[in-house]
Amino acid sequence: MGSPGLHMARDKMAAAGVDEVAIDTFSHYYRLLEHGETGMIPESTIEPVDMESLADVEVSDEVAAQAIRTTAVIKLNGGLGTSMGMDRAKSLLCVRRGLSFLDIIARQVLHLRTQYDATLPLVFMNSFRTSGDTMAALARYDDLPVAGLPLEFLQNKEPKLRLKDLAPVEYPKDPDLEWCPPGHGDLYTALRGTGLLDELIAAGYERVFVSNSDNLGAVPDARVAGWFAASGAPFAIEAVRRTPSDRKGGHFARRRSDGRIVLRETAQTLDADKDALADLDRHRFCSTNNLWFDLAAMKAALDQRDGILGLPMIRNVKNVDPGDKSTTEVVQIETAMGAAIEVFEGSTLIEVGRDRFVPVKTTNDLLVLRSDVYDLGRDFVLDQTADEVPFVDLDGDFYKLVGEFDKRFPEGAPSMKAASSLRVEGDFTFGKGVQVVGDVALSARSAQRLPGGEVLTGEGSTAGATDGRARG
Repeated sequence: MGSPGLHMARDKMAAAGVDEVAIDTFSHYYRLLEHGETGMIPESTIEPVDMESLADVEVSDEVAAQAIRTTAVIKLNGGLGTSMGMDRAKSLLCVRRGLSFLDIIARQVLHLRTQYDATLPLVFMNSFRTSGDTMAALARYDDLPVAGLPLEFLQNKEPKLRLKDLAPVEYPKDPDLEWCPPGHGDLYTALRGTGLLDELIAAGYERVFVSNSDNLGAVPDARVAGWFAASGAPFAIEAVRRTPSDRKGGHFARRRSDGRIVLRETAQTLDADKDALADLDRHRFCSTNNLWFDLAAMKAALDQRDGILGLPMIRNVKNVDPGDKSTTEVVQIETAMGAAIEVFEGSTLIEVGRDRFVPVKTTNDLLVLRSDVYDLGRDFVLDQTADEVPFVDLDGDFYKLVGEFDKRFPEGAPSMKAASSLRVEGDFTFGKGVQVVGDVALSARSAQRLPGGEVLTGEGSTAGATDGRARG
């Protein structure tokens, strides 16, 4: 029969027009949650994993070209950039030369189509909140849509559940906050529910490359497509070496019981295992969220499982209004799309360079991306001009929100290709052509303006409490 909470949740989803496949998938995870499933992956059940490197793989030009011609591209584009003060698709942010993430993604794909004489369809997985703005922004690219295939499909939504009884939460003050996305593991549910999976197979495509729209390093590279096609693997993820900034994030491992690769997220790690999570020598690789999967294999797995891939559950406890800790505590049931790696026998990993992993999650990341640390080539691929990507830590009181951030860089980002780090404590406005060299720290109690052309160096760069400037 099911619990009253589940019945209420299913009725709420049906009334909102949520797809039946998504409702059944939600029900699967609800029952796990109800029976005490936490989704935790204890350290005792896993061991470190190793993998081959793309730099050591030989892929012929012919194999690469053949593979990219039967590849489709999906970009996850449901995020609003709310953590940076945005209320529309984060991919609309201006990145370089007046171009947004969407502009660069579109131009990358159009260039590759010409280079390889490939159809290379590009499809965005939008949310209800990002669909309108995204489609309007892409309307300028007349050649982008591929006949017979949509330019977008929508991710699903599910009700937030009251922590105390797992009933759908009510929040009349803002009913939109009663809903949440099911995590990017919803990709597979949405592909099946919208019919796009079958459409891609019917059109002759063999594999899909999936990545986040805020990662401009995630180009649908023909060489990687060729490697994946030649591997014969049903599913693969591009991985990178973890750095100190990745200590609190998820990582890959191998399950002791069956030898399968797993992706352990932070929310799936016991408190007692947090030290192991942060051990970069033990768990050396994290996910780029750049995925490759064989379409036929994905369809077979979903058909066999009645549309429910059965990804590990992530139980997230939050407040119904994330910005108000006094509001009702809720459970959000989520899954990670990378966790599908453990579903398929023969799944694999490949180590790639950090040039394929340039995510923008904060304005710290945005500053680096807008600076001369990267150049944008004729193929619209990011070229890293610096030996190392500098570490940036901007004062959240003044730079966290995009609107405030932009006010403080009115004439563009400073030169940072010679920088190791930039730490800013206080309110600094940067003039045109400011250069950051080495390790620079700025601190001031009052607002300061750095004049154009100023060179900031690590020597004596921690400014005083009054004038606040760091000079070379």
